[in-house]
Amino acid sequence: MTTAQLTGKIALVAGATRGAGRQIAVQLGAAGATVYATGRSTRKQRSEMDRPETIEETAELVTAAGGVGIAVQVDHLVPEQVRALVERIDREQGRLDVLVNDVWGADPFIGWYKPVWEQSLDDGFRTLRLAVDTHIITSHFAMPLLIRNPGGLVVEMGDGTREYNETNYRLSAFYDIAKTAVNRLAFVWAHELRDHGGTAVVLTPGWLRSEFMLDEFGVTEENWRDAAEKEPHFVVSESPAYVGRAVAALAADPDKARWSGQSLSSGQLAQVYGFTDLDGSQPDAWRYMAEVQATGKPADATGYR
Repeated sequence: MTTAQLTGKIALVAGATRGAGRQIAVQLGAAGATVYATGRSTRKQRSEMDRPETIEETAELVTAAGGVGIAVQVDHLVPEQVRALVERIDREQGRLDVLVNDVWGADPFIGWYKPVWEQSLDDGFRTLRLAVDTHIITSHFAMPLLIRNPGGLVVEMGDGTREYNETNYRLSAFYDIAKTAVNRLAFVWAHELRDHGGTAVVLTPGWLRSEFMLDEFGVTEENWRDAAEKEPHFVVSESPAYVGRAVAALAADPDKARWSGQSLSSGQLAQVYGFTDLDGSQPDAWRYMAEVQATGKPADATGYR
C-alpha cells in the first residue's frame, strides 16, 4: 500500500487509545490519511481501565507512520462532546471519509464467565452503554458529515464474526449481547447509508495481541510466542497492526461497497487484499478456531498463518 492511496482522506477512529483502535489509526496514517484519534485516556487523565496508553501517543504514532494524527479527548457516552468533535472535524477538514467505531473500555465491568444472576446489573448495563451506546451516539453525529461525499466507510469493530456470535455463547450475558449488537449495527448502517453512497461493515480481528493481552500472558510483541506455553492456541494470534491494515485496505478499495452489510475478519480480508501481519504471515484465526480448536485437535497453526 502506498501513502498516496488515502492522502487527503479524513478518518475518525473512535476509541483509538490502545489495541485495535490504536493500530487502525496508525495504519490509516501509514496510508496517508489524516486521523482524529479519540478516547478518554490522556497523559493527564487515565480512564476507568487504568492503562498507561494515551490518545496523544496514538496521534504521534499516526504522524510518524506518514499521516497526520490529531488527538481529541472525547467521552463517546456524552452527546455534547461527540457533537463538538464532529463540528471540529467539519470546521477543520470539511469532510469525513472513514468512521471507525471501536469504543469498548468495558473490561472492568464484565462478569467474566458468570451467569446473569451472579453479575452486577450496574456493571452489566455500564458494559452495554460503553460497547453499544457509544457507537450509536458517534454514528448519529458523524454520519451526516460522512454522507456529504459519496464513498464513505463506516467500520464497526466487533469480536467474532456474525455467524460465530449467532451460534456460540460469548463469555457472559452482557458481553454476548454487546458483541452481537455491534454486528447488527453494521447491518443497520449499511441499510441507512445505501442511498447515500456509503458502505458499512463489521470487522473482527482474530486473537488480538493487544497491550492488555500481552500483559496478561507476561510477554511482549517480540517474544509473544512464549505465551503458547500457557495457551497453545495462542500460536494463531495476531498483532493489532493486522486488523489495522485490513481497515486501511478497505478504505482504499474503490469497490468497497461490495462488502456493505457484511461481517468480515482480518484473516479473510488478508486473502483478498494481500496484506500481512508484522511478521509477514496471514493468520486466519476464525477458520483455525472452527477447524482446529473447536474440534479438539492439537494446537498447530500450520496452514492458518
